[in-house]
Amino acid sequence: MKLVVIGGHSRNIGKTSLAAHLISELHDRNWTALKITQFGHGVCSTDGDPCDCQPADLDHPYAITREDNARGETDTARLLRAGARDVYWVRTRIGELSAVIPALRKLLAGRSHVLMESNSILDHIRPDLYLPVFDFAVPDFKSSSRYFLNRADALIIRDRADSAPPWDGVDPFPPADRPVFLVRPPDYCSPPLVQFVARRV
Repeated sequence: MKLVVIGGHSRNIGKTSLAAHLISELHDRNWTALKITQFGHGVCSTDGDPCDCQPADLDHPYAITREDNARGETDTARLLRAGARDVYWVRTRIGELSAVIPALRKLLAGRSHVLMESNSILDHIRPDLYLPVFDFAVPDFKSSSRYFLNRADALIIRDRADSAPPWDGVDPFPPADRPVFLVRPPDYCSPPLVQFVARRV
């Protein structure tokens, strides 16, 4: 199995758009895609805002839901619409991501190519490719993204002509020894980036 993990330093910076474009451009890989969300006390760990991530009937630390509606507006629907063979929304309580790992390994057994949207999964799984997304106009920098920055295989940076990294404690940025791909909406991707991923997986 070839595994690509897409992360990012904050929310709404193009992670799902990048994932969908890679799935579409490399459709021959028969992707299985997963979006991983952590929740607790009625809020997402992603941004601390109120959410409906927690299933009403959840009686264990996680839930795995298969996406079947390609016409929907959710992130998982976008991944299915892009051409993924199977798409799952994985929800875990904050701090309990490890509980779902055995179920994920069973779910993904025999899959050829898997794409996950998550930073924290890197605590438990070593991917073939980790691609974090960055936008210098967004000041938030998640601790998980900061922690895993040195594991990045390449950095995906939104191309803004007159911007510079605003983050304290992330120096130097970008690291000089990592490939950098500049991207723009709406795809948050580029032909050189697609070629880079294709060579690796």
